Amino acid sequence: MIKDFILPDIGEGIVECELVEWLVKEGDTITEDQPVADVSTDKALVQIPSMFDGRVVKLYYKEGEIAKVHEPLFAIELADEVGSNNDAHATKAAATTEPAATTTAPATAVATVKQESSDRQMERSTSKALTTPAVRRIARENNVDLAQVPASGKNGRILKEDMLNFLSGDAPVATAPAASTAAPVVAGDRVEPIKGIKAVMARAMQESVSTIPHFTYVDEIDLTDLIALRLKLKAQYPDVKITMMPLFMKALSLAISEFPIMNSRPNADCTELTYVSSHNIGMAVDSKVGLLVPNVKNVQTMNLLEVAGAIGRLTESARAGRVAPEDLKGGTITISNVGALGGTVATPIINKPEVAIVALGKVQALPRFNEKGEVEARQIMTVSWSGDHRIIDGGTIARFCNRWKQFLEDPSSMLVTMR
Repeated sequence: MIKDFILPDIGEGIVECELVEWLVKEGDTITEDQPVADVSTDKALVQIPSMFDGRVVKLYYKEGEIAKVHEPLFAIELADEVGSNNDAHATKAAATTEPAATTTAPATAVATVKQESSDRQMERSTSKALTTPAVRRIARENNVDLAQVPASGKNGRILKEDMLNFLSGDAPVATAPAASTAAPVVAGDRVEPIKGIKAVMARAMQESVSTIPHFTYVDEIDLTDLIALRLKLKAQYPDVKITMMPLFMKALSLAISEFPIMNSRPNADCTELTYVSSHNIGMAVDSKVGLLVPNVKNVQTMNLLEVAGAIGRLTESARAGRVAPEDLKGGTITISNVGALGGTVATPIINKPEVAIVALGKVQALPRFNEKGEVEARQIMTVSWSGDHRIIDGGTIARFCNRWKQFLEDPSSMLVTMR
């Protein structure tokens, strides 16, 4: 029996993705859990495994095309059917076998099949270059074979600059003769379609902004004492990578426990509100394949070291562009750390259907008055909240931020509140 493999959910709200690369070909025999394709969403590069044993009959998309979630990705002849068909062919062959002359034909056929298989393997090896979807897009637009591009990245990964250097390598040949008097060549405007990851991201952002009335609330937090606590914990637990993020997340979870509306989500027409019991806190990670937002699930039940461990795992996965789909689903509130890139204030867009997102600015040593009226250097971070004004009003987000701020500025109050 031939069965269509339906592309499953690969992320919250994701309805389509770019087919980056097929890892199998029509006619290949595959097994359960064998990767068959790399697909790219606006959040991650995801590898799709087969759920069945069998033989690939048809691939419904070409590389670079947009595949639809919940629609057929490829057709497979299930293993039992493959086996029975093979048995039938074998029985038929045995019944009609003629001596001598007929024995050479199958041998030739087998040799041909082996040669074709070898050719396919060689062709596949050249198409499996390690690189990002963006570089693949540039290669397609310029008809460049990735196998010809020298790679300088780790483990032979082709970086964007490798591709640009490769493309510019033809330029000197064309421009060298004009070195004497020719005017510099100025590139003209370039028009390209917005598709794939960019199209998905554009629609998601437009959907969020056009359906959610955003408002922004900004405050600053003194992290001087929290930074001292982190350094102390770092010395006590050298085997765990403790950054500031676990402290931000744990404090946020404690504040959510007192303001559960910040961890809620409305239905489509905003007539019902679900208060989500799990604190699944997302974190934006700047990776080579783009912005990824995996979430740490059930932060409310985890201790600080467990949160740090989960963040470390997700960060490594995100930077490799291989975040598991389940890590991208079910987020309830998001932290965006734009400060890591040097920014101080932002107006983040809510990750629908969540009701709030906060952007962390960079930490700066700034002069502030202490209780004695003396000026001293303090470690200050600006935070920018965006809230869904259908659900949250300014007073609620201000009180919530104040409670979160209290935990961060006075870490002892956070520690005594933890369970």
